[in-house]
Amino acid sequence: MTETLSWFEALILGVIQGLTEYLPVSSSGHLAIGQALFGLQDGEDQLAFTVLLHIATVLSTVVILWKEIVWIFSDLFKWKWNEGTRYAVNIIISMIPVGIVGLLFKDKVETIFGSGLLVVGICLLVTAALLAFSYWARPRQRETISPLHAFVIGLAQALAVLPGLSRSGSTIATGLLLGNKKETLAQFSFLMVIPPILGEALLDVKDMAEMGISASLGGISPVAALIGFVAAFLVGCLACKWMINIVRRGKLIWFALYCAVVGAATIAFSF
Repeated sequence: MTETLSWFEALILGVIQGLTEYLPVSSSGHLAIGQALFGLQDGEDQLAFTVLLHIATVLSTVVILWKEIVWIFSDLFKWKWNEGTRYAVNIIISMIPVGIVGLLFKDKVETIFGSGLLVVGICLLVTAALLAFSYWARPRQRETISPLHAFVIGLAQALAVLPGLSRSGSTIATGLLLGNKKETLAQFSFLMVIPPILGEALLDVKDMAEMGISASLGGISPVAALIGFVAAFLVGCLACKWMINIVRRGKLIWFALYCAVVGAATIAFSF
């Protein structure tokens, strides 16, 4: 790890996070690739910056989908069963798998599989295969996402703890394979990741507190942190809106090709 994270490196990493959090190409995998290209290493002094980038992309989701969020909460607090309550329950159901994996098995999974470029490359190839399969499959589309489908989509999100396995790609592709309507799937996929991302950020903050604030913020200036945060937020807003339209048009095959090429190149680079 270099002694300081420059404003330019923070800008590029912020753009990568904002763009790839929503596009089905794996934000964690691309951040790992970006850090490797800059000669950075993911360690204690990168933790605070990573948390900032994730919070920035959560805020971009809230900005783009604020009408849907207000609708869910307004229906939820009517204290009766309605469409918003059903939607909220499905989001809670989708959180169960990732909650179990995140709290109990995340460290074990990372220890077993690691987080090097070889793992990133292999998982990008898996993402490519999943996106391609969902593109060519043509199941009957359902109007609403059922609780069972919400749980299965949540399982796909839990598997995306591996770097290079796209969270949005896994959830959207799984939902498409289950036959859910494209017009509502991307929106559900982005809303369902808000609680897990915030939960993961809280766990990271706890780790930062255990390490000590000075260790966690070492190598990151306030200016670089602010530039990365703003870049991730602004690019995330654009990517979120763009991705919803892409899913509606069903053009995920191009992302499958991209993940296949980058995955193969990453595997080759890792050797």
